[in-house]
Order: sequence, then structure tokens, then C-alpha cells
Amino acid sequence: MFHLLDVPEWLVILLSVMLLDLIVYLQHVMFHTLPLLWRLHRVHHADRDFDTTTGLRFHPIEIFLSMGIKMAAIALIGAPPTAVLLFEILLNATAMFNHGNVSLPVFLDRLMRKIVVTPDMHRVHHSVIPRETNSNYGFNLPWWDYLCGTYRDQPAKGHVGMTIGLSEYQTTLRVVQLPWMLVSPFWNPLDGRSSKDNL
Repeated sequence: MFHLLDVPEWLVILLSVMLLDLIVYLQHVMFHTLPLLWRLHRVHHADRDFDTTTGLRFHPIEIFLSMGIKMAAIALIGAPPTAVLLFEILLNATAMFNHGNVSLPVFLDRLMRKIVVTPDMHRVHHSVIPRETNSNYGFNLPWWDYLCGTYRDQPAKGHVGMTIGLSEYQTTLRVVQLPWMLVSPFWNPLDGRSSKDNL
């Protein structure tokens, strides 16, 4: 796309970063919406703690699918290498930041939410309550949640009272074990068992 337009390189870089971020937002929504993709993505959401390691907890197949989507998007829009590098640095840095188990002062959180996804904003997305899980999809820029109507300001029970993870995995420790994470999209050994069996 950008190869067909006569625009300054700085603008191409800026627009490329923004478009790639929009594509990652849409991809995230898709992984929540399509059942087959959700089976992969729930590995990320099954974590009952919310910290920087949660930002790294993705099934390998989801990582490869995400890479494929981003590579197709880069080819389609004609993003220059500088934009791709800048986007990946921003995406990974903000994913570590907004999964961090930190609490910013309210005034600072409110200010930062205008330009970047904060930990309090993204923590809502990791709530066990489905309407909260299906909100605040952004990793880097918060604008897509505002524009697409998926923004939720605060969790219903507050940040102290909210429960992190998925309701079906609250009574088992297996979800933090690597073998479960790898096989759960194909055969979930916890499906159809009682809470007692899952311990």
C-alpha cells in the first residue's frame, strides 16, 4: 500500500506502526471470538497470577499464527524495516509493562491511558468475568478499544477484589505446568472433571 503513495518516510513509519498495532488488536479479538483460536489463547488467560510472566505465556502455535498474520500485514501495507523493528520493540515492551503486577497512582494511570495501555487497564482483560475478559484487548495503543467499544474502565469488583484467570481453572495447579499448557488446546485433561479431580 505505502509503495503506491508518495508520502514522507517518517509518516510511513508512523502509520505503519499504528496499522500494525490495529492488526494485533483485531487479531486479539479474533482469538477470543473463534472457538478453535480461543483454545490456543486460553493458555494465556488460564494464569491465575497477573505479572510480567503472563505477558510471555502464549502457546507456541499461537505465536506462529501471530507471526504469520503480522508478516502478511507487513507485506500488504509495505511497512519499512524501521517501522517493523520499532513496532516489535514497542509491542514487546508494552506487553511486559501492562502485564506487570504494579499499581500506578490514579492520576498517572488516567493520564497514561490516553496514549498507552496501563497495567490497571489490561488487568481487567484477565478477569474471570466474561464481559471483562472480552474487553480491553489492546497491548500497546489504547485507542482501538475506545473506538471499537471494547473499553472497560474498571473491573466490577475492583482491582483488589477481582479474580484473575478463567473460572474453570480456579481449583487446579496443573494450569501452571508446561505439559498442560502444551496439550490443553488439543486435549484438555481438565475438561469434564470435578474440582476435586483437578487438584
